Amino acid sequence: MTAIGSTSSHHIAWGDTLSALAVRYGTSVDALMSANSQIRDPNKIYAGDTLNIPGAAGGATGSQGTGGVGGTGAVSDTGAVDARNPAAIAEQFIGRNAGELKYSDELPMQSWVPNNVNCANFVSAVLQKAGVIDAGQASASVDQLANNLKGEGWQTVSLANARPGDVVLMQKNGQSHVVLFAGFEGGKPQFIGSNNVNADGSQRISWGGASGNYEIITPPR
Repeated sequence: MTAIGSTSSHHIAWGDTLSALAVRYGTSVDALMSANSQIRDPNKIYAGDTLNIPGAAGGATGSQGTGGVGGTGAVSDTGAVDARNPAAIAEQFIGRNAGELKYSDELPMQSWVPNNVNCANFVSAVLQKAGVIDAGQASASVDQLANNLKGEGWQTVSLANARPGDVVLMQKNGQSHVVLFAGFEGGKPQFIGSNNVNADGSQRISWGGASGNYEIITPPR
């Protein structure tokens, strides 16, 4: 937890959203917009900008990621994506609510998982559908999924060496979130996952979702 004084600042990372940052810093979207006159649309903030944070009690901990809409476009800059690529499969579900998708027969998701914590549930299901993992390796828990994959030989790679479909883990500084790396567009990394972007805090499949000190892992090559 980071103590917040009367005024603080946040360096906007790729995947951040104003609503998630409001929760993290114990404030509101309206207060953030009032403190940052350059923001005209609460759904549009830009990585690299600095956000002024009005007085708040402190940062939230233990929540499941920030989950943001990080951009739109193709999964990769170059060529068609293999249909067995998890990122390509995930892209087909952009805009779908996790609460609805988990009850469909389109992905092997676990229906019992609460609507606001489906990130690992979704990533596991997409990896299964792509044939990258089996049901025994899947998990609705971020930590358990990470342990399962690393136990099967998945290795940490740099962003520069990541491939579409690699798994992006956020398990530090109170984060617990996972998305998929989806390649680059215009030189910027793209991510897809089940992110907390709905107004009620529930998750929807969207672009973005990677923030903070994330780790990218890739299957044995």
